[in-house]
Amino acid sequence: MTATAPPRARAAGAPLRRPRTLAQAYDPRGNAFDVLRLALAGTVAVTHAMQLALGWQPTVGGTEVGELAVDGFFVLSGFLITSSWLRLDSPGRFAWHRALRILPGFWTCLLVTAVVVAPLLAVLGGGRAGDVLTGPGSATTYVLHNAGLFMAQFGIAGLPASTPDPVVNGSLWTLFYEALCYAAVAGLGVLGLLRRRPLLVVAGVGALQLATTAQVVTGVQLLPGENLPRLLLLFALGAAALLVADRVPVTPVALLVAGASLVAGLLLLDDYRALGAPGFALLLLAVAARLPWRPRLRRDLSYGAYVWHWPVALLVLSTPLAGAPFVVVLGVVLAATALAALASWHLVESPALRLKDVRSPLRRDSSGLHSGRRSFLR
Repeated sequence: MTATAPPRARAAGAPLRRPRTLAQAYDPRGNAFDVLRLALAGTVAVTHAMQLALGWQPTVGGTEVGELAVDGFFVLSGFLITSSWLRLDSPGRFAWHRALRILPGFWTCLLVTAVVVAPLLAVLGGGRAGDVLTGPGSATTYVLHNAGLFMAQFGIAGLPASTPDPVVNGSLWTLFYEALCYAAVAGLGVLGLLRRRPLLVVAGVGALQLATTAQVVTGVQLLPGENLPRLLLLFALGAAALLVADRVPVTPVALLVAGASLVAGLLLLDDYRALGAPGFALLLLAVAARLPWRPRLRRDLSYGAYVWHWPVALLVLSTPLAGAPFVVVLGVVLAATALAALASWHLVESPALRLKDVRSPLRRDSSGLHSGRRSFLR
């Protein structure tokens, strides 16, 4: 069996039928993935603002809402990034595209946080701007230690001083694990498993789900670490759904069962993923594929909102606005985050994406420039 070919758009005048599979529901040229990713980024921003301002964030059972939103990002990313590999089918081009999408915005965020945000936090806290630039845990080491995507230093010169565990950006840590998931897709693609042995990949995802379930039920540590197994599982579920989209049901009964398993996992287990991860992935992908509102966003603000909302919230909370009602604080944080995301898109991300078809040292093919609709894949 080979991987499911990307679905084609419905021909003009063709009769509308209720889709029974994900392949029938998903139109690569008309879907709600961009809108959903922006909504997830907004959810993370809101919950982190609550955490920073109020010291807590909403939970469903034992799962934080922000954590659930991050899981959703990885589900959608698994689906879209696997589709990107099948479309490009070139390790060099795939790596080039992925690097251009994630690294310029990340590096810019690190640099601006180090040379602008941290000095401002120092001044607003009654210190001197230059104090954060040198010494142990300085702004300089913040950039150097974290430039490889793995967040080895979270604070800068003890800032923000208002928290016992200083973190100037608590969102960036997930990007390292997303890059590991990209590498996993590339590895499976190079081995030919994504295109020629998709059921074997699906079986591997099933084994990971069983190990997660067994770990939660038995309390025995079966998987290494905590973050990688969790995020890899959600990413892998999205990837598997793409590979066998013609066998993934999106009927009312299937979605009802998915919803019930998700609710049961959230309410009954400390880690909902042991029971509810597959259902969560199915519901999210069904919404992304079937949501009637499918605007084509000219600006992808989800990535910028995700990487910038934390330092923006810290700056707002370091001003007299911190004493205002939380709804006012939240409004200012979201508005400032939107401006930061717009700046990130126009000044960094969009210019970087225009380099996707420039020949790079990573590219081995000689097929010439790639044509097609600009990709908003994260």
